[in-house]
Amino acid sequence: MAWIDIVSEKDATGDLERQYKAAVKRAGKVFQIVKIQSLRPDIMRTFMELYIKVMHGASGLTRAEREMVATVVSKTNHCHY
Repeated sequence: MAWIDIVSEKDATGDLERQYKAAVKRAGKVFQIVKIQSLRPDIMRTFMELYIKVMHGASGLTRAEREMVATVVSKTNHCHY
């Protein structure tokens, strides 16, 4: 089984701590898909900016439709996330 080192929420400082707090505000918790980027907060910030634009930005799809597409793709790829 693969293992990826992460910085826990209690050990986060600076920019990473701010990003974790934003994640909690946005989603109620910090999901593992976010935590695995914790060693590179600069990359995490870029990823979250892209995610927010894709999922919340202007689109011909509703937010629910976008979530449905993400769910179907994850299921098709055997990804439990």
